[in-house]
Amino acid sequence: MENKTIEEIEMDYSLELNKVIANINNKKAKLVLLQFPDGLKSYATTIVDYLREKTGNKTEFLIWLGSCYGACDVPVGLEKLKPKINLVVQFGHNSYGVGG
Repeated sequence: MENKTIEEIEMDYSLELNKVIANINNKKAKLVLLQFPDGLKSYATTIVDYLREKTGNKTEFLIWLGSCYGACDVPVGLEKLKPKINLVVQFGHNSYGVGG
């Protein structure tokens, strides 16, 4: 699969990254877990790079590679992690219908 820029990805999907960045900043989140459905997992590192840049490298990101079938599919056992995850962000297939 070819590497796409954030701008190219956002032409196909409404990721609402400005809302994600605002949430991270408002909560002063230091560790954020990102969940992606299978169709978006190939873009995960590009999205993390973008978020890291926009949050001033103050936040660390984890990418959940397990299943993610919707908002009710939150990984179990996260409360045992040290350091503690401050925010979980779930992305979905909200496609604009242009190539997605």
